[in-house]
Amino acid sequence: MGLDGTQGRQAAQEQRATALPPQRNLPFDLAAWAADPRPEAAPGVFRLGHRPHDALRSEAAAVPGGQLLLRAALNLVVAWLAFVYGRALCLYLLRQLGIGADLSAGQRDLVALLVNVVVLVAAVRTFGRFGRWTEVFRRYLLPALARTVTREQPPAGQEPEVRQGPADPWEDVRAAAPLAARRLDAEPVGDVDYARIRRAWETVVAEPDLLPAFTEQVEVRGAAACAHPSEARDLPGRSARHDLLTRQVRLGTAQDVVKNPATHRSAGFALDPQLLGTSLLAVGPAGTGKTARLARPVAEALCLQALAGTACAVVVGADDADLGPDAWYDVVIAPGDPASPYGLDLYGAAENPDEAAARLADALLPDELAPRSESSRTALQQVVGPYRAGYGRYPGVRELRALLGGDPDAVAALRKALHVTGQLPHYEADLLHRERQQGRVDDPGALLADRLALLDRPAFAGAFADGPDALPAFAMRALEHPLRVRIKLPERSHPEVARVLSRLLAAQFVQAAEARGDRGLFAGLVLDDASAAIDGQLVRGLQRLRGAHAGALLVLRTLVDLPEALRAPLFGAVGCRMAFPGIAPWDGRLFSEAWGTHLVTEKAVTHTPDTSGGLVRRSGRAFRKALSGTTAQTESVTTRDVERHRWSPSELAHALPSGHAVISLTSTAGEQVPPVLVDLRG
Repeated sequence: MGLDGTQGRQAAQEQRATALPPQRNLPFDLAAWAADPRPEAAPGVFRLGHRPHDALRSEAAAVPGGQLLLRAALNLVVAWLAFVYGRALCLYLLRQLGIGADLSAGQRDLVALLVNVVVLVAAVRTFGRFGRWTEVFRRYLLPALARTVTREQPPAGQEPEVRQGPADPWEDVRAAAPLAARRLDAEPVGDVDYARIRRAWETVVAEPDLLPAFTEQVEVRGAAACAHPSEARDLPGRSARHDLLTRQVRLGTAQDVVKNPATHRSAGFALDPQLLGTSLLAVGPAGTGKTARLARPVAEALCLQALAGTACAVVVGADDADLGPDAWYDVVIAPGDPASPYGLDLYGAAENPDEAAARLADALLPDELAPRSESSRTALQQVVGPYRAGYGRYPGVRELRALLGGDPDAVAALRKALHVTGQLPHYEADLLHRERQQGRVDDPGALLADRLALLDRPAFAGAFADGPDALPAFAMRALEHPLRVRIKLPERSHPEVARVLSRLLAAQFVQAAEARGDRGLFAGLVLDDASAAIDGQLVRGLQRLRGAHAGALLVLRTLVDLPEALRAPLFGAVGCRMAFPGIAPWDGRLFSEAWGTHLVTEKAVTHTPDTSGGLVRRSGRAFRKALSGTTAQTESVTTRDVERHRWSPSELAHALPSGHAVISLTSTAGEQVPPVLVDLRG
């Protein structure tokens, strides 16, 4: 079977039909959607409308129709013969053993009937399984019966019978707050509304004192009750399939191939916070669908969950990346764009100035200057800490450049501010150390000042919360609120600034997610191009995100963009790994090693010349060789279990069909799913 396996496609299409999102131009049947089955399934399986995989049916579906009918007919003939002769043999044995000799005629007929039933059941069960009669019935007889069944039409002028609908979606709300339930029945409720109100109701169940406020809110606002601060109740132009009750977004269909686990074959494939909480690394060349088929659906899911009050989303990518329209987001930051409504806080509103300065120093230094990172962190901390103590705020870009460059006026003003606040004795040593470093060849302050010059450009005026034209700044500490944030990096106009901001935002996200006092919301980070953001600090931070109810989606074009020392630790830090078609073999080698090996049955066929027999057989073989030119051979088959890679580097590089991907999963609970081949097109 090929890697693009077509088996089970009909079952997959049936599941996709039940998983379609509510269309806004059609009435949304809330009761039917809420009552749709969502059986428990393995991680990664889209549970809405899921039907467990039947391995036997899948195997039977692979048998051609002619072969299936011929085998069924032959088994039917053999079953009839077995019934006729088996019944006669059983009755003969009963007579020979003298059983039933003293019975009346009616009792003997009853015994004969029981013998017939037992033999018939045994024959049908045995040869029906051999002939796959159930598959013949499902494939041929059942559709024929369905075509012959017609629905009875109601008489003219008579209304059709109204069937009882699914269970009441507001059953528990109706029991405690009947007025609120009646208000919700009176107007259309969408899936986002339902998920949001259900979350509010769970809070009421945990804190019954909130019931009067909840009831009043619903009675006044109806389906718009407990709304998101933006008052948005849905996303315009949403395209992916979501189930907000299970918080899943459907990405595609797991293929019905031998390489896939049986639990996932032909099932919808989905991601949820339990999987994103272990972070996901996706690698693939340009044009393979990383943004359109992975990053955008995940960003859409996080934004919908933010509207439902269960998540907050930070989406970072190039200004031209298709990560959803601006209407999806509460905060849109576009450094370098004069029309940008918001700016960015370079320190993330961190309470600890040393930690904020360390993150900024790491972001400013390029990869080739990483050995000087420790001295750069110290130099920046010796400036940021005193400035915040003296002025009560963090320095702007221009002020920071002046202090790092040793500007006498800036240093004197800082000393004066520290003297006024009484903090000069605490920071005198830091200021003296900075003065001694100035003018030296290895002064990290001069290096940082040069790097900060990238941000101190007219195009970024007001973008970093400094200067008279400063824009309202977004700080990463706002992750405790259900915000939707889109940050557009100027990759084309200022590529080095984009790299600096990418590193800074990733580091700030990890820092802010861990520092949250309330971790009730899932904090999700989507990095459309994470090549510049990944460093040793981020790799270590990814491992800590699992316990902070947060996760990151990191998208890369190739692992070659990363230092070699970071590649293996990065694979160990993330729980989910995804490979797109066309990755380089050296990238595929890391995936193959991370996914490990498994036992496969391997058959070895050996052909040897046939030397058996006497004079007659040898003469016959010699005559055959003279006529055909080939030597008669014997064939021996050896079967053994050997270890093979689940996916070899060559398969990942050359055998993946377009529009597909291979992904392995790990949930925050520790459940693991081996690599799954997924068709991302449907």
